[in-house]
Amino acid sequence: MTNDKADFTQGSILKKLVAFMMPVLGALILQAAYGAVDLLVVGRFGSTSGLSAVSTGSQVLNLVTFVVVQFAMGITVLIARYLGEKRPEKIGAVIGGGVVVFTIISIALFFVMVCFARPISVLMQAPTEAVDLTSSYVRICGGGIFFIVAYNLLSAIFRGLGDSKSPLLFVLVACIVNVIGDMVLVAGFHMDVAGAAIATITAQGISGLLCLVFILKKVPILHPTAEDRTFRPQMVSHLLIMAIPMGLQYSITAIGSMVMQSANNGLGDVYITGFTAAMRIKQFAMCPFDAIATGVSTFCGQNLGAGKTDRIKKGILQGVFVGMAYGLVAGIVLIFFGRTLTLLFVKPSATAVLDASAKYLRCLGFFYWSLGILNTCRMTTQGLGYSGRAILSGAVEMAARCFVSLALVPIFHFDAICFADQSAWITATLYIVPTCLLVVRSIEKKERNVNDYEKKQLENDCNSGTSKHLYGASYHQWISGSCFCCNAEGCHYSQSNRN
Repeated sequence: MTNDKADFTQGSILKKLVAFMMPVLGALILQAAYGAVDLLVVGRFGSTSGLSAVSTGSQVLNLVTFVVVQFAMGITVLIARYLGEKRPEKIGAVIGGGVVVFTIISIALFFVMVCFARPISVLMQAPTEAVDLTSSYVRICGGGIFFIVAYNLLSAIFRGLGDSKSPLLFVLVACIVNVIGDMVLVAGFHMDVAGAAIATITAQGISGLLCLVFILKKVPILHPTAEDRTFRPQMVSHLLIMAIPMGLQYSITAIGSMVMQSANNGLGDVYITGFTAAMRIKQFAMCPFDAIATGVSTFCGQNLGAGKTDRIKKGILQGVFVGMAYGLVAGIVLIFFGRTLTLLFVKPSATAVLDASAKYLRCLGFFYWSLGILNTCRMTTQGLGYSGRAILSGAVEMAARCFVSLALVPIFHFDAICFADQSAWITATLYIVPTCLLVVRSIEKKERNVNDYEKKQLENDCNSGTSKHLYGASYHQWISGSCFCCNAEGCHYSQSNRN
């Protein structure tokens, strides 16, 4: 069960958001380190074509992983909402339905990644000499996709409870195992790309197993009953309604990124390597945005369940403020120190590659603040149950990125690549900000309508002498410890029977 620190319905908003976000940030950074470690080890002990294969293959794996994460956010939001509504007994059913949904997702991903590894590699425009190795990386990761899905499902459950520290611990273990695996299999046994892929899925498998053991031993609230473990179409349908739009939104956004990656792959080795290094840095730099958005989304889910729309508005504003503040600082770092950061992945002698990476990061830095607005408002819109509108923001972002990649890259070459992301961010932000405001106003209106209706009903009960002035009476609102229509002490109305 959640403790006071994990209860977002009361207390300091900013303090609780920051406390929740920091472990999420740590977990995201460690997850991003997976691909970086693979690149560093393969680049040092593997082949040149292997480095290209890991670069392209990890893009595919990152796409799959983050789509799974977005699907899992549906579970996070539902659990947070039930906790806000003081209905923890519903959590077991959510987990049972989640197991069904994510088993289906795992089977589908296994089939696609194993059977279509080569076409996927060709579609990503992997260099000709690296197509076979890229296919091997994708195929092996596809074979272990069950472990990747399981870990992200379990992490989503913990975050729904307001516990962001446990997933951090498990991903830390996974990262350590991945480093050890890379050193043993790639550096020791010279397995090149295959070794890096095996290390990645082994690490995820161990992390997921530890997560499951922890739940069985320490978190009884997460133990599904026999009824919860049965197939319940209504709960599965509810989860799909929440999860599919979230996963689809990220998928649409990621498609735009893949189109941009593909367009850049046609510009030559210098720009491929420079862009790859810059994307690694960008991935790390984006982690705080995702952590902030996850925190605000979970916060809004709990407060939506508790009927506290005022805290929702304050949480969104503070999340946007923190996101923009970070974006401004990160942007300055990218503008002035992008070349220095690129040296983590590129040799000092590769001046052309360093120049390309630094140029991309410098152009990125001037618009980085916009992600603080975009990610927070989009995830909040999703968390409040309006995923369809968030999907449209993803579609807008994809369209802008594809337009630049397909129409302008052939004309302006790498210069167009340097402004593709920014075009997508600004365009999507212009859509999602007014959309998020309209969603919050809609929720406020619904809340007022419910309050007015129930107040009228209670007034009628009082006038007719049928009002129930009892401690623990189950009505919609808490009324400051007394009945608002007759001021009887202890006649308070809880949230529990709202639905």
